[in-house]
Amino acid sequence: MNTLERKPVAISSDSFFYEKDKSNSVLILGVGNYLMGDEGIGVHLIQELSKLELPEYIDILDGGTGGFLLLNCFEVYPTIIFVDATMDGKPAGTISLIRPKFASDFPNALSVHDVGLKDMIEAVYLMDKVPDIHLFTVSIQELTPMTVELSLEVKNAIPKLVENILQLSEKIHLKNL
Repeated sequence: MNTLERKPVAISSDSFFYEKDKSNSVLILGVGNYLMGDEGIGVHLIQELSKLELPEYIDILDGGTGGFLLLNCFEVYPTIIFVDATMDGKPAGTISLIRPKFASDFPNALSVHDVGLKDMIEAVYLMDKVPDIHLFTVSIQELTPMTVELSLEVKNAIPKLVENILQLSEKIHLKNL
């Protein structure tokens, strides 16, 4: 393996969030329930990003259904890009970028994970320092319990979603230099 290749780091401890200076880092945080079909798009996106050689200013995290367990991310990253599914009535696979200012700006709950996510976001907005939050949503049509498979429309959205996230991350990074 080329020593210049950057492989994703498996995060097994909260100490990861305090081990290096993240003042110029962007966290890509994919959330969702991997076992609910398209609802797990955030997790699938992180898996795709883990296969790429990413710039050193990008960190990725599979937030799954973490809820309050993700709060430490908000303490150390100046910028967080969320990726989640939404049932917003748009065609499946539609990618939208939202700049949420309040927890109510997040999409309506799809499954139990969003209850914890919305509560966690409410807590974030009570913190002294709130990170710059961007939310990419991918429109889905239905929840499919007990499957890890994505619908064709949602799966086909992943390359464009990756491209959009990398472009936004670079723009944010350059602005912060």
